[in-house]
Amino acid sequence: MPSPFDNNPSPLLQRLRPWQPGGKNAALKDFDPGAKPFSLGDKAQDKAAVEDLAVELDGLQNLFYADKRYKLLVVLQGTDTSGKDGTIRGVFGRMSALGVHAVGWKAPTETERAHDYLWRIHQQVPQAGDITVFNRSHYEDVLVPVVNGWITPERHQQRLAHINDFERMLSETGTIVLKFLLHIGFDEQRERLQERLDDPAKHWKFSMGDIEVRKQWAQYQDAYGTLLAATHTPWAPWTIVPANSKTHRNLMIATVLREVLQKLDLRYPAGDPALAGFTVK
Repeated sequence: MPSPFDNNPSPLLQRLRPWQPGGKNAALKDFDPGAKPFSLGDKAQDKAAVEDLAVELDGLQNLFYADKRYKLLVVLQGTDTSGKDGTIRGVFGRMSALGVHAVGWKAPTETERAHDYLWRIHQQVPQAGDITVFNRSHYEDVLVPVVNGWITPERHQQRLAHINDFERMLSETGTIVLKFLLHIGFDEQRERLQERLDDPAKHWKFSMGDIEVRKQWAQYQDAYGTLLAATHTPWAPWTIVPANSKTHRNLMIATVLREVLQKLDLRYPAGDPALAGFTVK
């Protein structure tokens, strides 16, 4: 099954590949979280473009669902407050609930811990014609345990290899894997956490655990750099999304998603010949 990343990707998809697969760690400090490479000039223009893209994506998703030759897995990964929920609302919110599913990942249950760590992930990957959005993902298993020292370096490398094999298997069986790292800065996260505290409508989202994880910012940035370099593959490449601007974040992801869907040469299935000339009375 051909992929939009195979053979002559578009210039847009080519420039989203910031390093070669299998290279050294990708230092996130080298990527400006405040950059706006997809901006049209100002916030109002960017917001209007996101709205237009949302309408266009709704039509493409309908065609994708009808075509049923592909499955699409969208991975949204990022630190606390990086905007995973907001991306789902802003980019996928206009799409029909038929064929679009969001899956939020939290700490594994007792049953899930009794299996291998990818067992629960595999149960939620998309079926033919579906778009599934992961809010966090299997990459938590090479972040939290690594930063907290719960697994050895050897097990860490083993898991990275497992993930590459898992995603290659998905790709080879018709699943397009799009992975977005929502990259925000340390100061931006502080402002967003404070906003959660100050806004009654968002206060429920705040947890003191977020503060403990924030203290490990440098360790998480290093862990992200390691996984980005190790799992940025031809069949499942990463896109680093500067996400200090929520509007630009949505604009960039929606633009990439449209590009990928357009490259699939989607088509509606042929009608039933027996219905040719049939008139509904």
